[in-house]
Amino acid sequence: MRALAAVLAAALAVGAALPRPGLLPHGPARGDARLRPGDDESSPGVPLRPAPRLYGRAARRLYVGTNGVISTQDFPRETQYVDDDFPTDFPVIAPFLADLDTSGDRGNIYYRQDNSPDVLDQTVGYIQAGFPHTTGSFLPTNAFIATWEDVGAYQELSQDTKPSRKLNTFQAVIAYNDEDTYAIFLYPEGGLQFLGTRPKESYNVQLELPARVGFSWGDGDDPKRDGLFHSLASSEPALRNLERESNTGVPGVWVFHVGSVAPLEHVEPGAVPVRHASSSADYTRTLYSRADHYSRADHTSMELLAQHSSDTLHPDHGPRAPTLQGIVPKGLPASLGQEQSRRLHPSVDGSAQRSYSANPSSYSSGHHGVGVEEDVHFNPDVFTYSAASRETCAQHHERCSPHAFCTDYATGVCCHCRATYYGNGRQCLPEGAVHRLNGKVSGSLTVGRASVRFQDVDLHAYIVGSDGRTYTAISGVPQPAARALLPLLPIGGLFAWLFALEEPSSENGFSITGAEFTQNLEVTFYPGEETVHITQTAEGLGADNYLSLKTHIQGQVPFLQENTTVHIAPYKELYHYSSSAAVTSSAQREYVLVSGTANQTLSYRLRQNITFAGCPHTRLLARQRLSVARAFTLYDSQEHVLRYALAAHIGSAGDNAENSPVNPCHDSTHTCEATARCQPGTGMEYTCECAAGYHSDGRGCRDVDECAEGLSQCGPFTVCLNGPGSYRCECHSGYRLSEDGQRCVLLAPASNPCEDGSHPCAPGDRARCLIRAGGQPACECLPGYTGDGISCSDVDECAENPCHPAAVCYNTQGSFSCRCHPGYEGDGFQCSHGSTQRLTPCQHERLYPREVPPGPSPVSNGHVPQCDEEGRYRPLQCHSSTGHCWCVDAAGQEIAGTRTAPGSTPPRCGTPGSTERPPTMCERWRQSLLEHYGGSPRSDQYVPQCNVEGNFTPLQCHGDSGYCWCVDESGREIQGTRSEPGSTPPCLPSVAPPSVRPSPRPDVSPPATGTFLLYAQGQQIGYLPLNGTHLQKEAAKTLLSLHGSIVVGIDYDCREKTIYWTDVAGRTISRASLEPGAEPETIINSGLISPEGLAVDHLRRAMFWTDSGLDKIERARLDGSERRVLFDTDLVNPRAIAVDPVRGNLYWTDWNREAPKIETSTVNGANRRVLVNKDIGLPNGLTFDPFSKLLCWADAGTKHLECTFPDGTGRRVIQNNLNYPFSIISYANHFYHTDWRRDGVIAVDKETGSFTDEYLPEQRSHLYGITAVYPYCPGARK
Repeated sequence: MRALAAVLAAALAVGAALPRPGLLPHGPARGDARLRPGDDESSPGVPLRPAPRLYGRAARRLYVGTNGVISTQDFPRETQYVDDDFPTDFPVIAPFLADLDTSGDRGNIYYRQDNSPDVLDQTVGYIQAGFPHTTGSFLPTNAFIATWEDVGAYQELSQDTKPSRKLNTFQAVIAYNDEDTYAIFLYPEGGLQFLGTRPKESYNVQLELPARVGFSWGDGDDPKRDGLFHSLASSEPALRNLERESNTGVPGVWVFHVGSVAPLEHVEPGAVPVRHASSSADYTRTLYSRADHYSRADHTSMELLAQHSSDTLHPDHGPRAPTLQGIVPKGLPASLGQEQSRRLHPSVDGSAQRSYSANPSSYSSGHHGVGVEEDVHFNPDVFTYSAASRETCAQHHERCSPHAFCTDYATGVCCHCRATYYGNGRQCLPEGAVHRLNGKVSGSLTVGRASVRFQDVDLHAYIVGSDGRTYTAISGVPQPAARALLPLLPIGGLFAWLFALEEPSSENGFSITGAEFTQNLEVTFYPGEETVHITQTAEGLGADNYLSLKTHIQGQVPFLQENTTVHIAPYKELYHYSSSAAVTSSAQREYVLVSGTANQTLSYRLRQNITFAGCPHTRLLARQRLSVARAFTLYDSQEHVLRYALAAHIGSAGDNAENSPVNPCHDSTHTCEATARCQPGTGMEYTCECAAGYHSDGRGCRDVDECAEGLSQCGPFTVCLNGPGSYRCECHSGYRLSEDGQRCVLLAPASNPCEDGSHPCAPGDRARCLIRAGGQPACECLPGYTGDGISCSDVDECAENPCHPAAVCYNTQGSFSCRCHPGYEGDGFQCSHGSTQRLTPCQHERLYPREVPPGPSPVSNGHVPQCDEEGRYRPLQCHSSTGHCWCVDAAGQEIAGTRTAPGSTPPRCGTPGSTERPPTMCERWRQSLLEHYGGSPRSDQYVPQCNVEGNFTPLQCHGDSGYCWCVDESGREIQGTRSEPGSTPPCLPSVAPPSVRPSPRPDVSPPATGTFLLYAQGQQIGYLPLNGTHLQKEAAKTLLSLHGSIVVGIDYDCREKTIYWTDVAGRTISRASLEPGAEPETIINSGLISPEGLAVDHLRRAMFWTDSGLDKIERARLDGSERRVLFDTDLVNPRAIAVDPVRGNLYWTDWNREAPKIETSTVNGANRRVLVNKDIGLPNGLTFDPFSKLLCWADAGTKHLECTFPDGTGRRVIQNNLNYPFSIISYANHFYHTDWRRDGVIAVDKETGSFTDEYLPEQRSHLYGITAVYPYCPGARK
């Protein structure tokens, strides 16, 4: 105590941070366990005896994770929580939640449970310092201590980088007794050298996510209890103050009340802020509550934010905080100020009120990018419907209870009930509630010499979960069987084990088996040795959480005389948990028959085996003891009801069980082979039985080949695949599983009225047909027309004055055009008075190919002419699609007789004797990549190799990785030729010239016609076609692979059929035509740091983008020229951007955490104003719908999808329960957005707001921008 007093006195006297001696003692010398070094490790569950109260329930075990977190449940994969905000999907105590790594001897993580006096004295001193008025009598009996000592942040290392020397040290302590639980976070001086970590990525993108410090109950469905969380710090300023400030009066020490036998609605922080001696201003803290409005649950958060108080108190006149009772000497300077806590309160009208601090902390701006997770591959052409298949939470999360969360493991998935619920995760029931059970009982019994049969008589059970009482009633069993079943208490004993009151560190049966299991019970009566077999099968939870059960009783039981009662004394029964799927017990039990004044004591021996589908990763105790304090059995002859009543609790087996003989089946000392199951017998006896799927061969068990022996249930069009002890059925490609689950049927496309012409829509030049849910057609007028889709009339766009003031608007059917007045130059949308140089005919034709009058030459047939540096037509012209080449004169007209066929040598045009040839495909591709890599590619980046003629060399290798392969004349990899490092394949040169124009390069796949979506996914751009508004997932593919890039923003130019994208890794903006043979072209490669959002104006031939690194919004022509900054002020984190070409308006989002907003201006930067700045959080995605003329956004903070009119009026919520949206696009009656939680594309119906479909790419990683590609230009067309 004296040492602690000296530490605290020194810290308080100078207002400094906590010295290292202020941490509780830790390390191997104190008996600590050490967590295995690594990036994502977790400890085994540490049993706590007694179990503390935490978040309203008993914490039987604690798990410690690498990433600065403690939980009462095993951890999911770190990708499911380490980069996400509170609340988490499972209960956590987080002293510093971030992506930490102890690999390579970078620190240690220690943990233990302790009840030594010196540790408890130190913890009570800290607790009483934070709660001086309420903890005077609190004396902890135990403490759990977890210490992260000199741990580092996860870091992607390469040859050019070295491990960071910044290391963190911090400690979390959970101190408790039978009534209360407190958590202590300790941050010593210099202990936090880094405040955040980068998300895991394949590339070095500058993005650092601040750590999270606080508590989370775990997500849930009860808005009054679950989903709550308390955030102490989640921004750099707040994290930086953890060492210097406090809620106990001791810098670096933070104390919280986190559990109590009395109702504790939320975490209670300590109430004594620290005072800095070096400043007359006191630091205060304001707790603010944020409410995310969900349709199913309200999540309430409390973020503790550090800020200077606006009211400065004089040191001599402010209120003094109590000193550390019994520890801190009198006379030390006390802390001023009082922490305030405010929670979400309903207003008078029922809406939610929020209170925020004046200066809430935010994430720092700077270099931003987005992370890429590891790839998970699967075969979409094979449908597997056997338990032997690999399962993931993404595919099978629906198996979990709505009150549970799913965890991915290396070999499968497991479900875990959330806080305030118990069960096996597949079925969860509320703790302490009353439960009911319904079932049917059938049987065939021999009672004495009489045979009795009964079928489907009723069984009902009533369970009081709060104290472990169970009441069972079986009605309709005929005599004399009903009376003879009185001693058979184990029928009701099953329910006593299922719902027994749990002692600390113990679990009742339902917590292990859930509502799906089978009990096999054998009872032998003495002295007559009558034997009866009972099978009870639980079939899940029905309506109102009623458990459904079937019972079958068969065998022989002793006869009982009328008016005989049965008495059974309290007893204890030992249960053995030999695996995650079997529970066994055996016992000898006495019962007393009372008839008048005569008593007779008899006995029976029982053996039972309970099998269930458990989680193989669950750590179960080897033994538990069921203690039945009261047992009662009765037959009501008037109501013909047999009744059992028991009161039970379950706990550890105790020392006596440790010394008692253990059946070899229970301690794995049996001699059964691995493929056999050990069946316990009497005492130490056992038998070896072959498991299902195996046959005995006399010595052991051999696998049954169900496929070869015709024992499988696989139907037609399937393939049967045998496995150890089982088999699986796979559907052939093109087939799907039928509704009966046994056959595979052909995938037949549904009839489409839009394709067969049976729809009622207007002609195709005025309307389009869309397929709604159920296959019904819907009609919608094309852009430029108005009506109900069945009747469409032309819209006069000129009435909205879309052209430049110095231009004339000409309305046409379905469109319009703009033309500058005489004396002005421009495209009609932008006109200037003689201030710009007039375009040459060739330049004008490149910009406006549709306005060139058709002529006899093929120039106007989709051909974009090539111009020289002075804007004149190049003598040699080649069609980009057909491959024809020809010579032209100075006017661009074809010279007769010069046309050559595709694949042949182009004609010689212009100056005689000119031998300069155009660059080949290989040379163009190589030059494009070299420019993309900044002229100096790394050793691990691919650059194609070309020979002197410009053709691909037959052998291509990927940098210095050692991987090589052969290619054909167009650069495509020849399948089967890729070699491992150390050997190269023999490649033959392709000497024959190509007979047609070269195909697209290997990583380009041209799209089909029709409407489709394009989405950005790290190093590639994906293609997802639409059938009406339905996602054609089977036709999805990679459109463009961009090695070394991270594509974020994406948009489409409908006039040139070209896609544009931003690359935060290469810091570039690029484009590529969707025509076959096109290659990527970088158009802006300087002056960018983190280009994210991108929007293309197809009318003005301009593009707009946001840069969250430079905090700018810029504009340029589509070729990268005429670049200029529109805005570089009042921007913190600009992300999404959208344009309305017809009205000339620009919209963008800024997810500044202090003041998020959506703004607008004209496309020239005029009339800037804020549209939305209330009730938004992280507006990631933004889209302008040209048909409904609505501006819509997806918010990852509020989880809302909302829309408003362009002037900010008419705001409404479309969907209020999104996961983590990033980008969004509108098409027809649907929104499509990319989602970081699902790593896929999600479809949302505009009218109902419901989720209608989703597409999850085979390669799992974050998806970013998304856009829709139409077969026409939406809005006005020139």
